[in-house]
Amino acid sequence: MHDSAPVHDSPFRSEPIARDAVPQFVLPLVVRIEKAAPPARTDALETAARAVLVMLSDERSVGDGEWAQAVRAWQDARIRKVVRRARGAEWRRAEGLPGVTVTGKAAEVRVFPPVPLDGWPKELARLQVSGTELDDPEQPVDADLSAPVLWMNPDLGMSAGKAMAQAGHAAQLAWWELNDEERAAWCDAGFPLSVRTADPGRWSRLTVSGLPLVRDAGFTEIAPGSCTVVADHPALRGARPARP
Repeated sequence: MHDSAPVHDSPFRSEPIARDAVPQFVLPLVVRIEKAAPPARTDALETAARAVLVMLSDERSVGDGEWAQAVRAWQDARIRKVVRRARGAEWRRAEGLPGVTVTGKAAEVRVFPPVPLDGWPKELARLQVSGTELDDPEQPVDADLSAPVLWMNPDLGMSAGKAMAQAGHAAQLAWWELNDEERAAWCDAGFPLSVRTADPGRWSRLTVSGLPLVRDAGFTEIAPGSCTVVADHPALRGARPARP
């Protein structure tokens, strides 16, 4: 069985909600960016999204697991994710902390149990948030529509770190909307997914489709309430009514 969380009051909305009154936690993600061999942007975004799903589905995050209390506290508050970058010795120190490293085509992202907003471990607190700029050397191939696709807003410019966090938000919203059988199937398959930027026409259709939609709280880079990502999971297409 998996823990679940209600999404009627989106944890990513900008307006004040009950979640603001409880202690705030953050999910740390660290992407490995070596100077000589940085990962491609899309690979990093997809790996970050899978890392969030790996954390949510890990046996230590549910029930009486050792991370479960922290995960529940995080999900009861605003769902914050912060992506920092590391290389060399910084990355090795990060690997020494409890967490899970998820690998993509070349990208490596380590996800850690949630921590209090002002209580980061010193090994992570010293890592840089800014400067997480990545490019795609080649145009990503068309998304496999038989698998989940996280569609990014074509009108928003975001740093790679911000976009990684947004992709993680979308993956999490999709996870919450799935039933236990659908979650188990996705997990057993290794969380296949794509991250792509939608063309304007597709984006317009997606935002009224009833699929999970991330509205950013606007803490960094973009305006509060901005729609950033739609989580297009095959199990959710046409299966749920549109939310107001």
